Order: sequence, then structure tokens, then C-alpha cells
Amino acid sequence: MTQPIFVHAISENERKQLKEGLRSSDSFILRRCQIILASERHERSTAIARSVGCDDETVRDVIKAFNESGLDALKMRSRRPHHIQAAFSPEDAERLREILHQSPRAYGKPTSVWTCDLAAEVSFDQKLTQERVSGETIRATLKRLGVKWSRAKHWIVSPDPEYERKKSGETD
Repeated sequence: MTQPIFVHAISENERKQLKEGLRSSDSFILRRCQIILASERHERSTAIARSVGCDDETVRDVIKAFNESGLDALKMRSRRPHHIQAAFSPEDAERLREILHQSPRAYGKPTSVWTCDLAAEVSFDQKLTQERVSGETIRATLKRLGVKWSRAKHWIVSPDPEYERKKSGETD
């Protein structure tokens, strides 16, 4: 069995601010204050989690944060991942660029216009990615390559030799 984790000795100033946090309208601050004060009373993380209504791992994370940074643990931080991994290696990104210079019909698709979602589908079919990625991932990869992606425009073209005149509204 692992050793229980508790908060470090709390100073009077910290205790005062934690008790003020119990009256906070912000549920994030309120819950964190409850966790820290319960840990000071040497309640175990599983008991605190049950009484506060969260996971015991969350309780341990709050206690560790308080032990490391004191009252800064009451501030909400960004939830974005600290490290992101590109879905495409540089070589596969270049292969994606080459694919997009061809018609989707060359890959068995019933259209001649690329969309980000269609490019994601073809990149998975061509084994450029391990799993199906989103159209947004394709857009971000192309941006990383310096490729500007814009929505395809459909142009109406007619074989009629009088098409331009008729389109402009000229009459004889």
C-alpha cells in the first residue's frame, strides 16, 4: 500500500485565505480549498474525494500542487497539453502535399475537389497516419508546410460559344 499524501504545514496567512476561499462563488477555488483543508486534518485522499465529489487522483494532484506552489494551486491553469505531437512526420507531410497536387479521382474518390476531410480520409488510406485524423489536423499540417488552404470554388463553364454574351446579359 502506498503512503498517504498530505499538505505541508499551513501558515496562518494561508489558512485565512483558504477559509475565505470556502465562501468563493468560483467552484474551482471552493473545491480546492475544501481539499487542502481536509488534507490538513489528515483525511485520506479517497475520503476527501468521496466528500467533495471528485476522483481521488484529483485530490492527490491538488495536494501536490499546493505542496509545490502554495496558494498558487488555487488558480486555474490552462488545460492544453504541454506537448503536442504532429500527426504527420515531415516526410509524410511532404507526401500529403504531393497527394493534394493530384486529383482526388486518382485515389478513387467521386469528386475532383479536395476538402480537408477528404484529404484526411485519403491520408489514412495511403498509410500516412496510423489512425484517421480530422480535417483540422490536415489544415494545421498544411499550415506548418506553408500551404494556404482555402475552400474550393466551383466555376461554371459552358461549351456554348455565346456563353459569355448570354451571361453578361447583352441582347442583340
